[in-house]
Amino acid sequence: MSMLAAMVILAVTQIIYRNVFDAGITWIDPLLRVLVLWVVLLGAVIATRNDNHIRIDFFTRYLSRLAAPCLQRVVYAFCAFVCGLIAWHASRFVMMDYEFGSVAFSSVPTWVTQLIIPLAFYLMAIRYLMLFVVPPNVAHR
Repeated sequence: MSMLAAMVILAVTQIIYRNVFDAGITWIDPLLRVLVLWVVLLGAVIATRNDNHIRIDFFTRYLSRLAAPCLQRVVYAFCAFVCGLIAWHASRFVMMDYEFGSVAFSSVPTWVTQLIIPLAFYLMAIRYLMLFVVPPNVAHR
C-alpha cells in the first residue's frame, strides 16, 4: 500500500513540477516504472498465494467432478514449470546486470530494481508446486 501511495505522490509531484515550473525531477519517471513493476509482481504473488488469479473456466464447466481436479493439477504443474522457467531466466538476467554494473537512477544499481522479477516468479512457482501437490478443496471456493 505504501508503494502505491508513493507512486501517486511522486506522479502528482512530477506533474506539478512539469506544468507549473516547466521542469521535472529526473529520477521520478524511472522510479515510477520500477514501483509499477514491484506493485504488479507483488500483487501477482499475493493473488497466487490466495489462489485468486485470473482463470479461464471454459473446460472445467464441461468436465465431470472427477476430471476437473485432474485438469486443475495439470494446470498447476504447468504454471509451476512456466514460473520456474521465467524465474531462472530472470535470475540470469539480473546477474548479468549485476556484472555489468548499470545504474537505474540516482546511483541505484539496475539489478536491485529488478530483483523482484526472479523473486516473485520463484515464489509463484513454489506456490503452484504446492497447489499441485496438495490442491485446494474445490467445494470450498
